[in-house]
Amino acid sequence: MNKKRKFKITGAAIAAALFFTVSVVSFTGCENDETQTVATLTNVTLAQEFDVDGPLDSAIWSFDIGDGSAEGIPGWGNNELQYYTDRPENVRIEDGVLKITAIQEQFEGSGYTSGRIVTKAKFEQKYGRFEARMKLPWGQGMWPAFWLLGSNREAVADNDPNTLVWPFCGEIDIMENRGQEPTLMNGTIHGPGYAGGDAITKAHELENERFDTDFHIFGIEWGPGYINFYVDDVLYNQLTPADLPTGPEPEFLDEFLPGAEYDNLWNTWVYDQEFYIIINLAVGGNYPGPPNENTVFPQTLEVDYVRVYQ
Repeated sequence: MNKKRKFKITGAAIAAALFFTVSVVSFTGCENDETQTVATLTNVTLAQEFDVDGPLDSAIWSFDIGDGSAEGIPGWGNNELQYYTDRPENVRIEDGVLKITAIQEQFEGSGYTSGRIVTKAKFEQKYGRFEARMKLPWGQGMWPAFWLLGSNREAVADNDPNTLVWPFCGEIDIMENRGQEPTLMNGTIHGPGYAGGDAITKAHELENERFDTDFHIFGIEWGPGYINFYVDDVLYNQLTPADLPTGPEPEFLDEFLPGAEYDNLWNTWVYDQEFYIIINLAVGGNYPGPPNENTVFPQTLEVDYVRVYQ
């Protein structure tokens, strides 16, 4: 019997290999589908209102710092161009809102700085309603995001049965936007067999409005076997295990991830555990592409509140 070995393989390296084996899946469910599950959740478990100017509440939020190299994923696995800091120039509460600002400047070898805040190990929850009221930045190459990662995520494959590398830990993107598309946003899930460019996603488009000129509420309601996606309390998508792709696990997977904790996870629903919150503003990357000569800096993602219910 083979003994488990400790592998230092980054999630980005694994994902790059997996992308060659999966097919694109895009859910196009009806916004008024009578079969959709809708819950009413009123128990507040987190309320970050950002009413007092100054720093973030350190009991709830931490900062991801750097360009991803410390986690073995330079460019944060997406060819992003910014260096995240905890400086007030990049992250602060001002005028009653949280402001995450991307600045064009030379800093620690990067041409841009910005902010990425997380609730990892401070606030994590399984199921519920997660929502944020936000006004998005505008311009080619801006990439604001409000998302969740599985709390069992580990940056490297270490054969710990309690941790998994991305995308096996699961990811729920409540809101992602390309700054050059101010009327469009996407809600997405990433998991084993459906991640990165092959994630299960659906766009939502505003009519006669823009996400950068006013605040909008982005949210999910999430329970056993379903995730509902909302904009301004309008349900525009529901995902369930029935929407996942099918197919066998790729033969090379055991070479990359030999631990038993990865067995039988391919093309499965990995959203029945605690997740934590991430809010960030990236610059460039695979999703929006790089800024161009028309992109104006600084650009700011404004967050009026973050609320979670159960």
